[in-house]
Amino acid sequence: MSFASKLKISEISTLAPIIFFAAVGVIFLVLLPFSSFPPHIGLTGILSLIAAYGLLKKRFWAMWLVGALFVVAMTISIYTLLFMGFSNLGVALGMVAYAVLTLTVTLYLVLKNRPAEA
Repeated sequence: MSFASKLKISEISTLAPIIFFAAVGVIFLVLLPFSSFPPHIGLTGILSLIAAYGLLKKRFWAMWLVGALFVVAMTISIYTLLFMGFSNLGVALGMVAYAVLTLTVTLYLVLKNRPAEA
């Protein structure tokens, strides 16, 4: 029995946003001690894991949480890029990748869950 059938997911494209939010949550929580424990990184990591769970279980509040995380991700990315600049190339490229992937996943989820027009 495949992993996707155990999760009751028919397409792998449905699993991609779940994997993204779970991976972001774990990465943020792992990086928390290395960045002197800023609370916004920990909160974003926890909310990303909650969003992954909500998307996996198809909860009604998951899309609202994804929207809120989109705003938070864009704010963190833009703030970091503006005030840090490209002085640390690894962090800058990571923030750009995080912003682009968050935008892509959020647009995918919004367009996928849009109600059908009459």
